[in-house]
Amino acid sequence: MSTFVKQSDVEQEQFDWGTIGWRCRPVNTGAKSLVVMDVTLEPGEGHAFHRHDGQEEMIIVTQGSVTQFIEEQSTTLEVGDSVYLDAGVVHASYNDGDATAYLQVVIGPSLGEEGYGLVDVSGDEPWASLRS
Repeated sequence: MSTFVKQSDVEQEQFDWGTIGWRCRPVNTGAKSLVVMDVTLEPGEGHAFHRHDGQEEMIIVTQGSVTQFIEEQSTTLEVGDSVYLDAGVVHASYNDGDATAYLQVVIGPSLGEEGYGLVDVSGDEPWASLRS
């Protein structure tokens, strides 16, 4: 169903690594192909190593900066920078700066009612050793 999504409609979900604002997913828009999130990472926080099986992802930095990993490679992404991730690729985003980082994240296709599938690999090697 086509719909307007006002900021007040964006459901906020708090995690130990940051906040997701659910802008578009099947449960609130009926989207079949897209999941769109507003992600906030406070200084010193990060979304540890994980992958999305069957889902591609684009992460765009809209404010602040993050250390972005693709597998074992990393770089700093600043405002306007982005990263594209193939389905199943292990990745992580960390805010190593002094200011809050804001990200726009698009994942597709959506999976199930929540739209989002995640496999946490942060406790597995080599991922566990990359940020210790």
